[in-house]
Amino acid sequence: MEIQALVRPADGAPKKPVAKGKGAFLQVLIGPEDGAPNFILRRFTLEPGGRIPAHRHPTIEHEQFVLKGRMTIGLDGEEREVGPGDAVFIPAGVAHWYENRGDEAVEFICVIPKTKEYETEWLA
Repeated sequence: MEIQALVRPADGAPKKPVAKGKGAFLQVLIGPEDGAPNFILRRFTLEPGGRIPAHRHPTIEHEQFVLKGRMTIGLDGEEREVGPGDAVFIPAGVAHWYENRGDEAVEFICVIPKTKEYETEWLA
């Protein structure tokens, strides 16, 4: 099967609540169902007061890029504030969480490798 190039508006991707999150939503912008063989491109939205509790993925790394808003992210017990233009790398096995303490929605891109299983270990 030949892989086809794809361009489409991000706003057309379904917005789903993040498991165990509060005011947190996920959209798969490009994934396996689109023919992407190696990576999954996702956009997360955290509403004001929104959060995703502490968790880790034993075998999956994350590369993230903040598009808008500011949020606090926990990385193995260290809090960091990130905002537009910040890039974040989360190696496999690193505990992480997200919290929007501001009054503006946060949007960030998250790229993960395509794998057969996507294991999430919830810590909180």
